[in-house]
Amino acid sequence: MSKYTEPAKELVDYIGGKANIAAVTHCATRMRFVLNDPGKADVQKIEAIKLVKGTFTQAGQFQVIIGNEVASFYNEFIKFAGVDGTTKDEAKVAAKQNMNWLQRMIAHLADIFTPLIPALVVGGLILGFRNIIGDIKLLEDGTKTIIQVSQFWKGVHSFLWLIGEAIFHFLPVGITWSIAKKMGASQILGIVLGITLVSPQLLNAYGVADAKDIPVWDFGFAKVEMIGYQAQVIPAILAGILFAFLETRLRKIVPNSISMIVVPFFALIPTVLIAHIILGPIGWTIGSAISNVVYTSLTSAFGWLFAAIFGFAYAPLVITGLHHMTNAIDLQLMSELHGTNLWPMIALSNIAQGSAVLAMIYINRKDEEEKQVSIPAAISCYLGVTEPAMFGINLKYGFPFLAAMLGSMCAAVISVSSNVMAYSIGVGGLPGILSIQPQHMLMFSVAMVVAIIVPFILTLIFAKSGMKKFAFKK
Repeated sequence: MSKYTEPAKELVDYIGGKANIAAVTHCATRMRFVLNDPGKADVQKIEAIKLVKGTFTQAGQFQVIIGNEVASFYNEFIKFAGVDGTTKDEAKVAAKQNMNWLQRMIAHLADIFTPLIPALVVGGLILGFRNIIGDIKLLEDGTKTIIQVSQFWKGVHSFLWLIGEAIFHFLPVGITWSIAKKMGASQILGIVLGITLVSPQLLNAYGVADAKDIPVWDFGFAKVEMIGYQAQVIPAILAGILFAFLETRLRKIVPNSISMIVVPFFALIPTVLIAHIILGPIGWTIGSAISNVVYTSLTSAFGWLFAAIFGFAYAPLVITGLHHMTNAIDLQLMSELHGTNLWPMIALSNIAQGSAVLAMIYINRKDEEEKQVSIPAAISCYLGVTEPAMFGINLKYGFPFLAAMLGSMCAAVISVSSNVMAYSIGVGGLPGILSIQPQHMLMFSVAMVVAIIVPFILTLIFAKSGMKKFAFKK
């Protein structure tokens, strides 16, 4: 009998038994359950299990935080429970039975952008590094940039743009591929569709405003402007959805003997034509409107108020899963403004949650069992992964979560009031500064200090004021 056997038995009982498990999988630190009846799960008893660090429900999945031992525990659990493990994708599909229409829409949006995040993070770091060596005058008494002095770094600066351009200018290729994959359409045709939106044959989207003559496809009875949609998000989403819809529907009605010829032809060509005639212009207009509204809100006289609300509310948005919507907004801001002033506030919120946990480590410094949860949670939070901190510590006690929200609010106001901009979505938490545009790094550093100090102090104050008596102890 392993040390996981008894906790596994308890979890099966408290979660409502084998019959209540529709699907189960795990990630790096958590067991993810899709339950037939979530109401049968006894949360208090589950959280009292020694190996369990906390629980929460998100995107239709009941998640149990185990920690780094989750893989071993999961193997013991499925053997004892007599259930088959499922993949993360299968669990997501099953979880939709517990979602309303809004949650499903957000889940679909998250599924589209989540595979793109590693590239976007790398791209943000690359752009930040290029501008540090290419735009900031660091050498010879502040008169020259690094690339003006060093041929080596000049070559590096030029070379790195190859990657940056591939990630951001050709972003629609990634979006249409991701949509095709999610909706079960041909992934290679999804890639081809994306390329037709950013082909070198087209006038670059960034050059339309300055172009004297826009090239056209002349069909005799009609002309279509040859405009590209480099870095555009919504045109790519609309085109990708239309293509996937057409292909999957055609597959159902076209005989298998000719489907390989007929389906790609009648799915791809109409989509590309409609994308350039209708969906592209409409998507560009919608995207520009969204980015203008967000940017205007953040830079207006009431920008501080918008920042305060967003900074305070972002952590609760993470709990509901609604935070995934910010990815699309960030990408749209990047395409329109070559940067985003929304993402820095997200990084600051991550830092604030970690700082509240740091305070709890100090408060419970004699509790060895708690430190096994709180120390790894604080570290991961400072590196941008907030769930262990939020659900394992801050929400369990309540007042640290509030302290983090208030600290995030203060830091967000400083960031927005200083017009801090990031190149792109980046590494969350403390490393987020690497994605900030160089001219804004100083003020972002100030905001980071606030996001560290304010939640820490407020958590100590709340604990001493008596709020600690409401803490849930195992």
